[in-house]
Amino acid sequence: MSLDSEDSPSPSFDRDWFFPSPSFIHESPPKSPKSHRRFPTTPKHSPDSILSKSQSFRPSSSIPPPATSKYGILRRRVEFPRPLIKPSKQEQHDSFLDRKPVVPSEKKQSTEKVSSGPSVHRVRFRWDLTITVAIVITALASSVHKNFTLHNQVIDLQDQILKLNVTLRACNSFSNVDASDSVMQEIDDYDYGGDNGLKNLALIVSLTLLAIPVLAFKYIDFVSTSRSSGNIWEAVLLNKQLAYRVDVFLSVRPYAKPLALLVATLLVICLGGLAMFGVTNDSLADCLWLSWTFVADSGNHANSEGIGPRLVSVSISFGGMLIFAMMLGLVSDAISEKFDSLRKGRSKVVEQNHTLILGWSDKLGSLLNQLAIANESLGGGIVVVMAERDKEEMEMDIAKMEFDFKGTFVICRSGSPLILADLKKVSVSKARAIIVLAEDGNADQSDARALRTVLSLIGVKEGLKGHIVVELSDLDNEVLLKLVGGDLVETVVAHDVIGRLMIQCARQPGLAQIWEDILGFENCEFYIKRWPQLHGMQFEDILISFPDAIPCGIKVASFGGKIILNPEDSYVLQEGDEVLVIAEDDDSYAPAALPTVWRGSLPKDSIVPKPAERILFCGWRRDMEDMIMVLDAFLAQGSELWMFNDVPEKERERKLIDGGLDLSRLENIQLVNREGNTVIRRHLESLPLQSFDSILILADESVEDSAMQADSRSLATLLLIRDIQSKRLPMSNQVHGGSFSQDTWIGEMQQASDKSVIISEILDPRTKNLLSMSKISDYVLSNELVSMALAMVAEDQQINDVLKELFAEEGNELQIRQADLYLFEGEELSFYEVLIRARQRREIVIGYRVSNAERAVINPPAKSERRRWSLKDVFVVIAEKEWE
Repeated sequence: MSLDSEDSPSPSFDRDWFFPSPSFIHESPPKSPKSHRRFPTTPKHSPDSILSKSQSFRPSSSIPPPATSKYGILRRRVEFPRPLIKPSKQEQHDSFLDRKPVVPSEKKQSTEKVSSGPSVHRVRFRWDLTITVAIVITALASSVHKNFTLHNQVIDLQDQILKLNVTLRACNSFSNVDASDSVMQEIDDYDYGGDNGLKNLALIVSLTLLAIPVLAFKYIDFVSTSRSSGNIWEAVLLNKQLAYRVDVFLSVRPYAKPLALLVATLLVICLGGLAMFGVTNDSLADCLWLSWTFVADSGNHANSEGIGPRLVSVSISFGGMLIFAMMLGLVSDAISEKFDSLRKGRSKVVEQNHTLILGWSDKLGSLLNQLAIANESLGGGIVVVMAERDKEEMEMDIAKMEFDFKGTFVICRSGSPLILADLKKVSVSKARAIIVLAEDGNADQSDARALRTVLSLIGVKEGLKGHIVVELSDLDNEVLLKLVGGDLVETVVAHDVIGRLMIQCARQPGLAQIWEDILGFENCEFYIKRWPQLHGMQFEDILISFPDAIPCGIKVASFGGKIILNPEDSYVLQEGDEVLVIAEDDDSYAPAALPTVWRGSLPKDSIVPKPAERILFCGWRRDMEDMIMVLDAFLAQGSELWMFNDVPEKERERKLIDGGLDLSRLENIQLVNREGNTVIRRHLESLPLQSFDSILILADESVEDSAMQADSRSLATLLLIRDIQSKRLPMSNQVHGGSFSQDTWIGEMQQASDKSVIISEILDPRTKNLLSMSKISDYVLSNELVSMALAMVAEDQQINDVLKELFAEEGNELQIRQADLYLFEGEELSFYEVLIRARQRREIVIGYRVSNAERAVINPPAKSERRRWSLKDVFVVIAEKEWE
């Protein structure tokens, strides 16, 4: 039987012994058959053991010769498809414990080729490199140690020779005493000042300390620690932990970088000093000083002699250059951070008695202008603006404002008024006045932020030196703010002030310009001051005691400092009382001797009451209910109020009722609702525009957040109304005072403006020029008037009580009177005489406007000089409100 049929085992065992591994195939065949051991040394389940076991039951003669080509070819054909043998459970357990893959001995080479990846090669390469570096370091340290050992032996031999020579010379001398002294002296002179072992130790320590960081940085990736995350343990590399700790240290500690530089400098000096101490004969203190000189100036190492000192000095100089580079980087970073802090407004404002403005709005330009004018008499002042904007952007916007600051410096800082640290940055406790501007947008959100700002200001531990002026958007929130701030807070409700002012200007054309003159610091304004020389005088005499001012009221000390506008003539000024006047500046007036004034009689005993009026509101405001209640108090019975806007009628009633208006309690006016768009001509033509006594064009609630859009809408409504009126009203042959002819469209509108009064609510000051040039409307500059009121209250907290009374429904107000109430046609009177005549009507005349003039004169000069008056002239007075 052939070899294939006789010697082939059963198919179940064929793959275990007939197909050996490639390593077995390529082995050289044995020259003679060898007996197999009964107990093989190979693993139990290895292929070798299986092969040996199978061969032990077969005769040696049955083994085919290895040189047979037939089986060689067969082996070469089937050697590669053979699968790998799966290791047993015991081998898997051993490999898990040893952290190494267990493979059969015959297939070690192939298993390494299959399982070895980039990580295995990297680990093996690093361990090989570690062993090589360790061997090199050991050899280098051994050679250095051997070198220094031989050097020390040479030095010891030289010392012995020196001592022997000295002893020999001492023996040859005549005096033993002198000889012994000279011997000891020479021995001390040739002493090297230190133990050689100590120098070697210093050198070894310095090299070791220098090598430790290098090795740690090189092989720190192999070190890991464990940390617990809940119930899970995870390994964390040590280099990541160290990097994290260093990052935290540099972030938390403000002086971490300079401290690290100092530590690095000390390490270089100490290690360099120890190394120099080991290679030179100098003392340790001298070596440390020499190391410092190498660090401070890298050129000092040029004087070193010898290989050892030169190597050490060059190393120290190289470390010194690195430290110098680090120091330059730290200094450069510190300077850059400082300039960046100054550029972004992070530095503290070291000022006192300055005006602080918190917030940013479109009223800021007018406010800064008024504050600059107010500080002009003092030679200028300091105004600090803090807002949540970039400092450079604020400075650029302020630089674009076209007005002269008149010596006043504006300092900008970035920050939030809700953060105490930012408030301290602008020296809030030392400011003489703090102005909180309202934000653009929702009124309730703006007032809520103002309330939080006031709470932050009150919470300043150092206290506040000045008072707080807060701009509110809604009158209903004033009570809450007063409850929080108390007497320290003064409020200016911008929306309410403008609404009441528009009603006054609609009833009395020209009053807007007078309010601009009184509220602004460019002309005359209110001042309160105490004059002891006036104590005991009656108010009637006080009225003519100031040549350059006009007294308007008294601050009564006995009433807790309450200001009484337009008091009785018989009121006697008491000690502690102060006089409220209208003057150009606080230092421009003083009392003088009483002039001689002729008292005359009034041409009229009473004022003819005004008839019922018809007023039109174009647009919808948030405080519409307040304006309706004020009109109901001022207008005569039977008057009509037309409301024309795009709000549905049912929605209007709901809003008015929610605002607190009881429609059934209106006594003097009747509401007429019309729905339409105020910028569409056909909608406006449906209204009897020629029949209205006054038309108020309001900044609509839907667009009041955008000043330009609101003004564009108001201006379009104004032009459409004037054009419709000019087509409906009869033409007049009267020549208008303007520069436009009657044939032009502006000339036609100017004639229509003589028939009715239109008051436009203007938010942007730039729109003022358009209206003033065309002269087709009396105007109210909302933002500018609010800014003037804020600046006046910021300069003097007491003025807010005066403004509130002038704007309120009750008390006194500014009024425009015709001249026929005080004088006759062509009568010559001085201003003092007109003032005394007006007192018969319980009024105070503060100015006048002649018939051919465009502006009124407030607090006129030369009050004692007589002049001829005309019945077409008008006088501006402070009088009690008229109730129709």
